[in-house]
Amino acid sequence: MIYGIVRGNIVATFKTPKLERWKLLIVQPLSLEDQPQGGAILAVDAVGAGAGEKVLVVREGGSVNQIMGERKAPVQSAVVAIVDEIKVSRGRETK
Repeated sequence: MIYGIVRGNIVATFKTPKLERWKLLIVQPLSLEDQPQGGAILAVDAVGAGAGEKVLVVREGGSVNQIMGERKAPVQSAVVAIVDEIKVSRGRETK
């Protein structure tokens, strides 16, 4: 799973029929300290996320296929959760 922030969405006049009902998002992966990690990825939105929201993304084929209800989904990533907060325990301190 990938933690990231939604940077925007992709508007496509024409899409393959399997993508017609899905919003496409641009997600920047982040470290737990909210620092960018690598390049942005494209993902279908399964939860109604919007720009600026922190999200969790799955990138396993089986998980994405299951979310989209397809045997062979035409995408590799899907946003599956909007993150409210992250708590990381480091000994006695919590972020």
